[in-house]
This record gives sequence, structure tokens and C-alpha cells, in this order.
Amino acid sequence: MPRTARVKTDESIFHIMCKSISEVTLFKDDEDKKRYLLLIKKYKTLHNFKLYGYCLMDNHAHLMIDANGCDISKIMHGINFSYAMYFNRKYKREGHLFKDRFKSKIVYNDRYLRTLSLYVHNNPTDIIEYKDSPEKFTFSSLSIFLGKTTDSFNLVDYVFVMSLFGDNLKSARKNYYNLLFRCNEEKLEQEMEFEDEKTDYNSERNILIRDFKPDDILEFISFKMNISKIHFYTKYSRKCVKAKALAVVLMRSLCNFKSKDISNTLGNITQARISRLSTICIGLIGTEEKYRNIIDDFIKCYS
Repeated sequence: MPRTARVKTDESIFHIMCKSISEVTLFKDDEDKKRYLLLIKKYKTLHNFKLYGYCLMDNHAHLMIDANGCDISKIMHGINFSYAMYFNRKYKREGHLFKDRFKSKIVYNDRYLRTLSLYVHNNPTDIIEYKDSPEKFTFSSLSIFLGKTTDSFNLVDYVFVMSLFGDNLKSARKNYYNLLFRCNEEKLEQEMEFEDEKTDYNSERNILIRDFKPDDILEFISFKMNISKIHFYTKYSRKCVKAKALAVVLMRSLCNFKSKDISNTLGNITQARISRLSTICIGLIGTEEKYRNIIDDFIKCYS
């Protein structure tokens, strides 16, 4: 039977569910879960989407993703394909890891988003150890929502969701915690199954329109790094590795460019080289303060 087309829009918030095939545990240890979160961080940098919450159980994962103008399939393919390659190398296996494609549901209104957030964070209550304290489960964003831990992976944009639970963060956290324990998982699942008519989801979100020009990106980086644009087209220039790396990621994120498009723009560089430059840029953004907000800085200059 042919696959049905996935319902999606680039402006949507999605409930993403990923599950391993029945005979394989998706996350065999904590290191696997950490690797998956690091991959989410990598592709969050590349595609500039927003993560509104997560919970990683042993055999499945729940993510709340605001596509923010990007294709959700592109996001999830990158994360899951990279994780499957890591998993198969680590455990010396071959073949598929994930059960079918990832599952996704579009969030259509505030009510659904509130319910979804509680549902995702309720998952650890199935484990006896966390039945009465799901906030202690390490691989869930609940403790970040409640202000009990810091976001060590710098992943979660929780403020938007929490604004639906109270007028200020303190009251929102109190309301959130109370609702979490007033709603058992069965009731939450029933609520999730109930869907209003599919209408536009009106919220205060600003969706990023990814139609920026590559020439503007090169001009911005040239000015930022005090170099000539000619260096982007020089094949062997160590001086420009950082500049090229930044250009690659900004084009992938803000122009919706594929490797072929980037290669045509910068002058016949290979897909493998583009992948290495992407990795270099993610490292720069994660470790060097002057590059940390470079995507946002560009958007402010050229929006």
C-alpha cells in the first residue's frame, strides 16, 4: 500500500513521535539519549526551529517542534538518520532502527498545545520510580519547565508554552504542576484524541520566512569577519574556513538551500565538504560567544 502524504505546513507546531522497531530498544543507555539530544541541538542550529518540550523514553521519543518556516520532514530526517547511523555503529548492527516514518500531529490551537505539553511530560509516570515525581526524570524537559534544573543542552523554548498557563512564570509553573497531577494519562490521551475543527492556529508566534538571499549572507559575513567576498570562492584558503562554515549554515537555515544549491553558490564544493563545514559552524556557535547569535543578528539586519 502506498504511503499517504504527510499533512504539514512550514508554519505549524508538531507533536512528533518516534518509535523503534519492536525488537530493538531505541535508547539502550543514557549516552544514547544524550546523543539524541545533541543531534536535536545540531539540527536546531542548522534549521532554526523551536523545541517546546521533549521526553525520551527507552523505546520512543516525544518532541514538540515549532517548524518556524522549515520543512518538518527535513528536520526529522536529519535527526533520525544521524541517530540511526550512530546507533548501528555503536551496537554493530545493520538495517532499520525506527518503526516506519516518524509520526506527527499538527497542533491546531492553544487548548491542544496545553494538553500536549502535559501529556508529553506525563510519560515518565509509567515508570514506578517516577510515578509521583516525573520532574525527576532526567530525559524530559519537565524540570526545565518547573524551574528545577537549568537547560544544560540549551534546547527548550518553554516560555511560549508556559504563557498559556499563567500571567507570569511563577504562577504558570504552579498551575502547570497542579494540572500535571490532576490529569492522569488516560484522561490526557482522551483529550488528545478529541480534535476541534481544523482551523488556523492563531497565536503570538512570529514565523520566520526563509527567503533570504545568499548574496546578503556573504556580504554580512564578509563585514562581520572583515574579509573580502572573494575568499568565499577560493578553494584552498584556511583563513576563510570559519567564514565558509558560517555561510553554509546560514544558507541552509535561512535560504532553505540544499547541498547542491550551496555548491552552486560557493563554487563546486562537495557534499562531504559542506557537511564538515556545517559541523565546524555548529561548533563555533556553541563555543565562541561572538558567533553565538549570528543567525539572529543576520535576521535583524536583513528582515
